[in-house]
Amino acid sequence: FFVAPSSGLINATAVKADVGIILDFETSVGKISMTCISMAIEDFYNNRSSHRAVIVPQFRDSKSDVIGAASSAIDLLKNHQVMAILGPQKSIQADFVIEIGDKMRVPIISQATSPALSTKESPYFIRSAWCSSSQAKAIAAIVKACGWRQVVFIYEDTNYGSGLVPFLTEGLLENNVLVTYQSVVSPSATNDQILRELYKLKTMQTRVFVVHMLPILASRFFKMAKMAGMMSEGYAWIIVDVLTSLLDSVDSETIEAMQGAVGVKAYTPRTEELDNFTTRWSKRFHKENPGMEKTKLNVFGLWAYDSVTALADVIEQVGVSYPKFKKPTRRGNLTDFDAIETSNVGPLLAPLIRNYRFKGLSGDFHISDGQLLPSAFEIVNVIGKGDYRVGFWTEKSGFTKKLMKGNDVIKDAYSTKKEDLGPIIWPGNTINVPKGWEMPTSGKKLRVGVPVKGGFSEFIKVERDKETNAVIATGFCIDVFEQVMGSLPYAVPFDYVPFEEADGESAGDYNELVHQIFLEKYDAVVGDVTIVANRSRFVDFTFPYTESGVVAVVPIKDNERTNAWVFMKPLTMGLWLTIGGFFVFTGFVIWVLEHRINKAFQGPPMRQVGMIFWYSFSTLVFSHREKVISNLTRFVVIVWVFVVLVLTSSYTANLTSMLTVQQLQPTITDFYDLVKNREYVGCQDGSFVAGFLKNMQFDSSKFRTYSTFEEYDEALSKGSRNEGVAAIVDELPYIRLFLSKYCHKYTMIGPTYKTSGFGFAFPKGSPLVPDVSREILNLKEDEKMVKISRKWFGEEEGCPGGDRTVITSERLTTDSFKGLFLIAGLSSTTALTIFLSIFLYENQVILSSGASIKEKLIGLGRAFCQKKNVTKFKESRNDVGMEFAAQSPAISVSCDHNEGMDEGFSTTEPGTPLHEIIGG
Repeated sequence: FFVAPSSGLINATAVKADVGIILDFETSVGKISMTCISMAIEDFYNNRSSHRAVIVPQFRDSKSDVIGAASSAIDLLKNHQVMAILGPQKSIQADFVIEIGDKMRVPIISQATSPALSTKESPYFIRSAWCSSSQAKAIAAIVKACGWRQVVFIYEDTNYGSGLVPFLTEGLLENNVLVTYQSVVSPSATNDQILRELYKLKTMQTRVFVVHMLPILASRFFKMAKMAGMMSEGYAWIIVDVLTSLLDSVDSETIEAMQGAVGVKAYTPRTEELDNFTTRWSKRFHKENPGMEKTKLNVFGLWAYDSVTALADVIEQVGVSYPKFKKPTRRGNLTDFDAIETSNVGPLLAPLIRNYRFKGLSGDFHISDGQLLPSAFEIVNVIGKGDYRVGFWTEKSGFTKKLMKGNDVIKDAYSTKKEDLGPIIWPGNTINVPKGWEMPTSGKKLRVGVPVKGGFSEFIKVERDKETNAVIATGFCIDVFEQVMGSLPYAVPFDYVPFEEADGESAGDYNELVHQIFLEKYDAVVGDVTIVANRSRFVDFTFPYTESGVVAVVPIKDNERTNAWVFMKPLTMGLWLTIGGFFVFTGFVIWVLEHRINKAFQGPPMRQVGMIFWYSFSTLVFSHREKVISNLTRFVVIVWVFVVLVLTSSYTANLTSMLTVQQLQPTITDFYDLVKNREYVGCQDGSFVAGFLKNMQFDSSKFRTYSTFEEYDEALSKGSRNEGVAAIVDELPYIRLFLSKYCHKYTMIGPTYKTSGFGFAFPKGSPLVPDVSREILNLKEDEKMVKISRKWFGEEEGCPGGDRTVITSERLTTDSFKGLFLIAGLSSTTALTIFLSIFLYENQVILSSGASIKEKLIGLGRAFCQKKNVTKFKESRNDVGMEFAAQSPAISVSCDHNEGMDEGFSTTEPGTPLHEIIGG
């Protein structure tokens, strides 16, 4: 049968446009859609004064069957040559019909929501409903807002059910949430089969379930869940659209069973137009379907209405051409499918309807590339007789309690906070958010693996009761674990399981112990287990409860005060040589500046050389008594005395430190010296440190393992060449405790290689990890951790500095006094430069003469050796004449002044010929 507008509304010239509509007449969605489609056709042509074509709907009942839907499609194409097909409703039915549409080039406009049906791969498929994958992020946001880390995904065993799996998994992973289990329920499953699956889920830890089913199966499923006691406090159920949008279609018993569930569904903005249509639709639907008084208009009916409106508008634009279909090119005996002709108008309709947008009853009806784009999702809570809105979710802004006009949110920032939602009543009629997991109902306790070791009992010690054979675990690590577990807001029963062989010996190293969690032999591992990268590939670690790092400890010696050359130790050889050089240089500069004018710096050559060394070195004890005359000399001396003061003070301080403070010098000063010298190195048996040393290029044949602090002491005392070791390499907590007992014999050397510290290990994705980590942080900030440390490690009062590396005084180097030497050098050089400039200026006659360079140098030398009289110099300079060029220079220059020369300024007398200055 078909429904068409009344004849009075059809133009005489309007062309008939057949459109096929495939629905499930026995379902509420099918009946709702049928009424909406009929009303959409009537409303479209009632609101137009003229039209080129009129839609004539050809309704077919798929009878909820795949074959029925396919045969209906073939019948519509072969016998009615429809321009387009609306439906089928279900994804499993639409799959084959879409293939038919692609082959015959007829648009298939379906509300099939499964993402397995791709609008990109099928050019004639138009999805007129929101794809179910679009709600994955909204569901993930709910999970994140509630702080859950694991969920179980339950879906029906159909294309519709499985299509959401990859998208929901991806959305949850983006929020660090794992899908720990996927439960697949067949639509044909009996109640007993469903109940068995629920009991299986009940034995698991996870208590958060995401359900993706159609109403028929979901109704039975939730009734069984209530029967299994899984709709009580502690459980969380999230239902997925389409189920949420079709809650009106389920019976009251199902709604009662679903109390406390949270759902996601497409949001339809309320408008006056929609209210008027709802009133008209209600009257007509209940008249056509008596006995369905409780059925309400839903979003699928609105999408059906808007789809027909959009199709009618596109047909108006394209028109109806004849012939509608091309005849098949093949001849002979053809099947019904092969006999179907190819549409001529389909290629014109498909591009327009695949990219169409208008303001419909459902809101912004925007089809892009064949897909109806989603806008805002409504978050609802099943309470009482139906669902109650608690907020909205949009991809742009996350959660919000209110939406503005046009589905815009009031805020801009993206939110996944549960405070941005209204109050939610969870299963069990509680407002407390379920923590998302529980210990399994089987009563099995947490199996906590603990290491078995012969030493280091301060950290962990495992024994068995001689009478009951019960495991007794003690130590710092055990106390921290029990304190943390006791602080959790819920009870977690556990038993310690030693990692041991039948004879009571350790079953392996720490890597093997941690791997037992991955093998599901332990539920956790507690002990002095270090957090390292290779272990974290198989387990999740909590936040570390100790600081850590890998360091080396070596023997120390104290021999500084018995060294005969200890007075040389404060300064390096380079600094000693630099100081000596500056003493000589400064003495030379002072002699140059004072020689011509100061009697004390004159005399025989050996005396003058001795004066150079005597004057500068005497400043060390400030015993220089010679007066200086030149201002340049005074400037140099002042700077040099300051330099000597700093040097002597630094030397005295460092030497004092060396002679008074105990000098604890390690036998080996650098970590890499162990590698260079091929020394034997000790480490703890079963620790990861051996592997760490291999990565540091240590020779594994040089490793020796030990199990107690006493063995550490004995090995270090023997030394590397006496079947002992040169150093012990271990983690910082062990080394600190070791040094607290033997601090006067050993010390640490650098560097310290950082590690992540000790942590508790749990299976990957364990919900206990964040809660335990949070309690560890609280414990570390509390005084309880200090008390536990004191209980097992003591106060360490007997060893001040027991955790030091090396206590010694560093030798002073040249780098420490670069600035000081720079000042001294610049001042002396500057004074010397000024003196030479003045000297050359005073003797420019010699420089400007015609004598050879050798003669000039000898002349300048004799001039330097002459006494200088400043008061007579200007008069004598003009009388020297040109006699210099005619005289022969002397072979040598002597600065041997008589002892009886007067003190003061002097130079050559004005009447002294220049040849006497040169020749003598």
